[in-house]
Amino acid sequence: MKRALITGITGQDGSYLAELLLAKGYQVHGIIRRSSSFNTSRITHMFEEPQAEEQRLVLHYGDVADATRLARLISRIEPDEIYNLAAQSQVRVSFDIPEYTADITGLGAIRLLEAIRDARVQCRFYQASSSEMFGSTPPPHREDTPFHPRSPYAVAKLYAHWATINYREAYGLHASTGILFNHESPRRGETFVTRKITMAIPKLLKKEQPFLYLGNLSARRDWGHARDYMEAVHAIVQHDAADDFVIGTGESHSVEDFLDVAFGLVKLDWHDYVRMDPRYLRPSEVETLCADATKAREVLGWRPRTTFPELVREMVTSDLAAANMSLP
Repeated sequence: MKRALITGITGQDGSYLAELLLAKGYQVHGIIRRSSSFNTSRITHMFEEPQAEEQRLVLHYGDVADATRLARLISRIEPDEIYNLAAQSQVRVSFDIPEYTADITGLGAIRLLEAIRDARVQCRFYQASSSEMFGSTPPPHREDTPFHPRSPYAVAKLYAHWATINYREAYGLHASTGILFNHESPRRGETFVTRKITMAIPKLLKKEQPFLYLGNLSARRDWGHARDYMEAVHAIVQHDAADDFVIGTGESHSVEDFLDVAFGLVKLDWHDYVRMDPRYLRPSEVETLCADATKAREVLGWRPRTTFPELVREMVTSDLAAANMSLP
């Protein structure tokens, strides 16, 4: 049985990746931060009964800010694969807490890579890189496209990205990166624009709130489904040679496009409900991101399976169901 260690297992990506690995017969270990409230809702359905002879999903308290704990866990678990998905990943918030973002999103990767090297564990490492690293560089964005990060989050991700490549070249680690473009799902965090939109729809329908306040509506992103992207992540780690891959759909849509589809599903005109709030604007904006995932398609055989309208529909349907509502 293969053993995988996932940082950020309680997040959207971590939960889908854990599901995928468990279905493939892995034993999955996840690192979670101590909290006074439960933060495992995305993975609760994967737990076995306590009486199970061998736990397939095992959680450990820890933090990518704690190098000693990471080293001990890696030495004890001896994972075959490590997936670093942990990050302070809210781009707008990274302008408010840049030092914390750099520590967790950037230095967290270095701590894991050093722990692997010191423990002399023969494992494969995956670093979750971000399309935000391309920043203001015009699309399409490929593996060899120059980076121009436009936020503390993107700068931190770029540090972790190049650190992974450096450890691969300097120490021969099987260390790969996936430059993932925006990926969403019903499990997306509630502060991200797509989920803010889909969560607001039932509240607007019930007249529990009068308006939805958003930032830059013209920003264009390459949106795919997180479940599809975690299949790509697993394929990256299974590839014989460690490498770097862009993962995206190749289609770019604006926030207005997302609003058109989402509100159209419930027969509403979003113009009547959406208001712009400058508090949600970034000091430096990224206007357009769009992937060229040719390498992933040709080398890994990976293609996204969920279309943009299907993704929006799934998210809207899920948040309506949570409010005991359904599509008209």
